[in-house]
Parts: sequence; C-alpha cells; structure tokens
Amino acid sequence: MATATRTTDCLHARSSDALLICEHCDTVYRRRPLARGEVARCVRCGAELDRHRALSVNALLALILTAMIVFVQANIWPIFTLGLNGQFSATTLWGMIVAMWEQEAQVVAVLAAATLFFFPMAKMLVMGWLLWFARAGRRAPGFAPLMVALHRIGPWTMSEVFVLGALVAIVKAHAYFDVVADPGIYAYGALTLLITIFAGVDMRQLWEQTPEPAP
Repeated sequence: MATATRTTDCLHARSSDALLICEHCDTVYRRRPLARGEVARCVRCGAELDRHRALSVNALLALILTAMIVFVQANIWPIFTLGLNGQFSATTLWGMIVAMWEQEAQVVAVLAAATLFFFPMAKMLVMGWLLWFARAGRRAPGFAPLMVALHRIGPWTMSEVFVLGALVAIVKAHAYFDVVADPGIYAYGALTLLITIFAGVDMRQLWEQTPEPAP
C-alpha cells in the first residue's frame, strides 16, 4: 500500500483505520488527522486527497442559512437604478431576466436564471438538508444521490461572474446614464463571498462523519 503526502511531507498511517482512495488513480491510503493548513496529496498523481477542515458541521450550517438569507435579499432588492433626463428606472435580477426574454434573448435569459438563481438555490438547499441531519450524526434521506447532485451542480453557480459583469456594466453605463448601485448588488457581493467560502468546503467529509444506516 502506498503512502499519501501532505504538501510538505509523508502522510503515515496512525491510529485511524479509515481509508482514502484517490479519485484519479485509485491508489489507497490510510488516513490520519491533519493539522491546520495541512493537505494530503497522492504520491502517484499529485491529486488532493484530504485537507484540514476548519469549519464544523454546525458552523457550515450557520453559513448556509446566512447565505440563504442574503440570497433572498439579493433577489428581491433592486440591483441598480438608471436615470436619464430626470426619469429613473430600477430593476431586480428577475426584471433583467424578463427583459432579456422579451427582447428575444431567451437562451441568455434561461442561462442567467439557471446559473444565478436555480443552481445556487438548489446547492444551498441540498447542503442545508444534508448538514441538518449531519449535525445529529445521521445521513439525510436521499443522501447518496444528493451528494452526487451537489458535486455536479457545484461548477454552475456563477454569482461571482454576475457581480463582476454588473460592476463593469455600471461603470460603462455611467458615461451615458445616471447610475446608482442599489442594495441588491451589495447583497450579491456578500452572497459571492459566502458562496466562495463554502465552495472550498469538501462535503465528502459527510461520508465519514455520518454512519451508513443499518439495512
């Protein structure tokens, strides 16, 4: 049996009998607790196997609940207000999506709705569902398919792309209109920060932290 490496040295087997399997080359290792900042890597292919988990299940659940509150605010508050000749018009995310749909940009509207609303909402709901049961040491109903779904929808949450694009648009539109950034864009900025934090959390830890129910 091969040994895994941290970023600096070897990961030797100690008291834990839990195993790690590299997803890329199927090499099997014995697990040991990692200190803060340590990362276990495969000696064969260099892939990341495990890393120190700074956030507990309760902390992750609190983070998800906070993100869901901010998500609601980001979608009901106006994003920005445009003014021209004394007339002002504010819009929300869904106002922009409906406008794109009505202007024959249905593909862009569907992509925006999926990546900015449905996928982030689904990811937060699934994570919240899994973590709610995990805090009691149990696996949630539908645990395995939900873990697979969570892995697949992860790359499709693109709030950070939207925030960057909106800021660029506000700067450019300022040359032609009176542009005021509304609370919605700040909420999306906070949501992007929260999503970035829990996007780096390895939810695979729930496989080990929650025992498989007896048949």
